[in-house]
Amino acid sequence: YAANAVVLATGGYGNVYYLSTNAIGCNVTATFRAYRRGAGFANPCFTQIHPTCIPVAGDHQSKLTLMSESLRNDGRVWVPKNAEDCGKNPNDIAEADRDYYLERKYPSFGNLAPRDISSRSAKEACDEGRGVGPGGRGVYLDFSDSISRLGETAIRERYGNLFQMYERITGENAYQRPMRIYPAIHYTMGGLWVDYNLMTTIPGCFALGEANFSDHGANRLGASALMQGLADGYFVAPQTVANYLAKGKFEEISHDHPEVISSVESVKNRIESLMNAPEPKHSPDYFHRKIGSILWTSCGMARDKDSLKKAIKSIEQIKIDFWKNIKVTGSDNNFNQTLEKAGRVADFIELGHLMCVDALDREESCGAHARLEYLAESGDAMRDDENFGYVAAWEFNENEPTLHKEYLDFEFIKPTYRDYK
Repeated sequence: YAANAVVLATGGYGNVYYLSTNAIGCNVTATFRAYRRGAGFANPCFTQIHPTCIPVAGDHQSKLTLMSESLRNDGRVWVPKNAEDCGKNPNDIAEADRDYYLERKYPSFGNLAPRDISSRSAKEACDEGRGVGPGGRGVYLDFSDSISRLGETAIRERYGNLFQMYERITGENAYQRPMRIYPAIHYTMGGLWVDYNLMTTIPGCFALGEANFSDHGANRLGASALMQGLADGYFVAPQTVANYLAKGKFEEISHDHPEVISSVESVKNRIESLMNAPEPKHSPDYFHRKIGSILWTSCGMARDKDSLKKAIKSIEQIKIDFWKNIKVTGSDNNFNQTLEKAGRVADFIELGHLMCVDALDREESCGAHARLEYLAESGDAMRDDENFGYVAAWEFNENEPTLHKEYLDFEFIKPTYRDYK
């Protein structure tokens, strides 16, 4: 993903500056600071959940490990039918006492059901008390049938590296015992709003690849992300940015330009606030975990009006606490990773607020955005195209973001309800 998540901005003398949001780690800093400067942020609530991750084992984990979805080609997903069997060795649970819930609910797709409904189905099973592993937050991905049919050698050739990774993390041999998996946050489909030239609402500011919203909608696949990075970087931007630079007349900018002075002063004030909080108590990791927990609980696989309203209030309080209690060790005169992370967490808190505001405003279920009040009888997402057939582009406002709607017009192929049964 070398071309992913890059924001380009034209500056004095027609120079092009690059701010990467994915060079070191996936974070929102570049896009969100462009949003604060006036770039519209589109569809922030569309958050994709990956159904095939190694479950949480305790608070010691800094992140969850994503396992390739290719595993679902040969693995069968199940949980015990009876809650009292959840603590047993899975190999001791009889076939009749297993619930292959994806095969049961979606016989046409089975274990290859789309990500969003596979993830929600796992959550539903665990919410019913039939989850396995620590905290009951896991389901089984079982390869015993494939191994019996194809042989262990064939499975090892296909997934050997993934099985090794799983064993190093869990200490369990997935050839002999079913894997435990559970959904985890994977990706946000939202990003900076761009036109067909990949330019944001800030003249001269271009957003490429996964930094913009343009090719995903309410669901996203790895192929669309890869395509977006490659197409934007190889084919679109070289033409559109070059045309913009060729036609533009740019003001000469020096160090004493008012905008430069204002920007430098703003950065200095922000660093000063991070380094010298009134009552420094907590590290950036403390706030990172708090905001992550709120978003996972209230704006993750399932959302509803009450939980989103509570989340918005909680995030507003976290923001107050952050600037009052953030503790950044070290100095701001040299490289300081704690200071860097504190700045990124501050951006993440504000993005979390925007995500929940957008999710509360969109009163429909659409792809990965599953509002519990607006699901079909089957439990699948049911869009409301008449009222919400638009891209939600949010404009930064210090008190409350302003919503702009870009309505979608389908001339040849009309949207229809997707029934995965």
